[in-house]
Amino acid sequence: MEITYKDTHEFTAEQLQDLFLSVKWSSGHYPEKLQIAMRNFETVYTAWDGETLVGLCCAMDDGIMTAYIHYLLVRPAYQDKGIGRALVGRMKETYKDYLRIVLVAYNKEVRFYEACGFDRAVDASAMFITELWT
Repeated sequence: MEITYKDTHEFTAEQLQDLFLSVKWSSGHYPEKLQIAMRNFETVYTAWDGETLVGLCCAMDDGIMTAYIHYLLVRPAYQDKGIGRALVGRMKETYKDYLRIVLVAYNKEVRFYEACGFDRAVDASAMFITELWT
């Protein structure tokens, strides 16, 4: 297994659907929407094993102060191999001069993000209006 990392916004609907459903994210049921979303994110880093998309991290930003990491996912068979940490590291480097990098973490993932240098908010809560079930 040799993982290569790319900065790309172009994917097939099938590549995105396969990756997102591999981690049981309901957004994988909307592959055409995901394709458009990936083209619209400011920054998208990916991990590949040959032609197989095994990880993805994307962010949106305001151009100078704040960046929001929206997706970070790694195919289950490739987890615990440093791929997620490498993708987050690329985001941290890209946005190193910004004042804030923000993300929403599910409780079971908090330790991972803390190990990547993020701090849990003490006085804030994530809030959603959503149609997705994950």
